[in-house]
Amino acid sequence: MGYRLSKIYTKTGDKGETGLADGRRVSKDHPRIEAMGELDNLNSQIGLLLAELAEKQVTCPGLGEIIEVLSPCQHRLFDLGGELAMPEYQALQEDEVARLEVAIDQWNEEVGPLTNFILPGGSRLIAQAHVCRGLARSAERRCQHLNAVEPLRPVGMAYVNRLSDLLFVAARLIARRQGIAEVLWTSAEKP
Repeated sequence: MGYRLSKIYTKTGDKGETGLADGRRVSKDHPRIEAMGELDNLNSQIGLLLAELAEKQVTCPGLGEIIEVLSPCQHRLFDLGGELAMPEYQALQEDEVARLEVAIDQWNEEVGPLTNFILPGGSRLIAQAHVCRGLARSAERRCQHLNAVEPLRPVGMAYVNRLSDLLFVAARLIARRQGIAEVLWTSAEKP
C-alpha cells in the first residue's frame, strides 16, 4: 500500500461520487462507501476510548491491559477499510479474530456471567466503550449489507462481529476495574 495523499481536496467528489483504489467511481452512498464510513466512525470512537483510558490509567493501572488489547484494533480496522477500498488487498488475518476471542474469554472470566441486562453508563469510560460497541454493530450491519451485494472475505465479517463482543466485555471490565457498579436495566412498572 504505497498510495499516499499529497492533496487533501481534489474536487472529484463534488457531484456525489468517490473513487476506489482500483479506479472505479461509485456513489458516496454505495454500500461499500457506507461500510467504510462506519468502520471509520468506529475507529475514531475507539481512538477516543483509548485516549480516555490512557488518562485514567494513572489512577487505575488495571486499564493498561485494555489499552494493549484495543490499540491494535484501530490498525486492523484500518486494514479492513483498506480491503473495502481495494478489494484485491488482503491484510486482515484469522489470527486477529483468535486474538480477540482469547481476550473476550479471559475478560469474561474475570467479570463473571451476566445476571441482568446492563445499560451504558456508570462512568464516561464505560459509556464510551458501549458507544464503540454500538458502532461496531452498525459497522457489522453495513458490512453485511455490502456482503449481500458484493461478497466480502469472511475474516472481515468475523472480526467486526468479535470486536463488538470484545467492546461489550471491555465495558464490563472497565466497570469492574474502576470499582463502579454496572447500571442494571429495570423494566417499566406494569399498571
